Amino acid sequence: MNKGKLYLIPNLLGGDDNNIIPNYIKERINHINEYIVENERNARRYLIKLGIQTAIDDLQFHVLDKHKAFIGIQSFLKNISKGIDVALLSDAGCPAVADPGALVVAEAHRQNIEVVPMVGPSSLLLALMGSGMNGQEFAFRGYLPIDKQARIKEIKWLDQLVNKEGSTQIFIETPYRNEKLLADLLVHCKGQSRLCIAIDLTLPSQVIMSKSIADWKKQATPQFHKRPCVFVLGR
Repeated sequence: MNKGKLYLIPNLLGGDDNNIIPNYIKERINHINEYIVENERNARRYLIKLGIQTAIDDLQFHVLDKHKAFIGIQSFLKNISKGIDVALLSDAGCPAVADPGALVVAEAHRQNIEVVPMVGPSSLLLALMGSGMNGQEFAFRGYLPIDKQARIKEIKWLDQLVNKEGSTQIFIETPYRNEKLLADLLVHCKGQSRLCIAIDLTLPSQVIMSKSIADWKKQATPQFHKRPCVFVLGR
């Protein structure tokens, strides 16, 4: 018997416009009855939004606890050996990118399970694309430290990488701390460094602004408290 496959299914970044999701994903979900998810309620709503034809109550959901993501992973994949396809579904954007689903993908490779990543919105790549900065050499740094002194130290180091090596640095923040992070960036980055702020990507309220630190200091900053945002620092 042939093994099933692990499909990596992206989610929306927000909003209700499911036209952002390719049709081949909408077709694929009708052939998958088993899902690994972060939040079962959110997953159910999303699959209904995509127009899944299988009754939701007939689907099987495995919940991946982001705090204990390694627990249960092997059991989540056990039916693949029986020829059954399983899908890893992100809560937002692409699975396994800044996402605990990476542990599931790693386990699939250990078990020689075929992994099938599917096309969908990635806030990190969309922000980089829209920034106008170096897309040949870049790094995603995740969340910067919460502690102010540690965060300032990290910002100075990232700014040094930008100015010495030319590599673009991408990072994110919990939305309610966006404006505090921006304030630190404006104080501790060199004036010639460029900063892109990409807010509410793929939503009608989307804003992408890319300016030098010196120019950011000359104008009122956008109101983006509690709005999903990606920061891109480059030159």
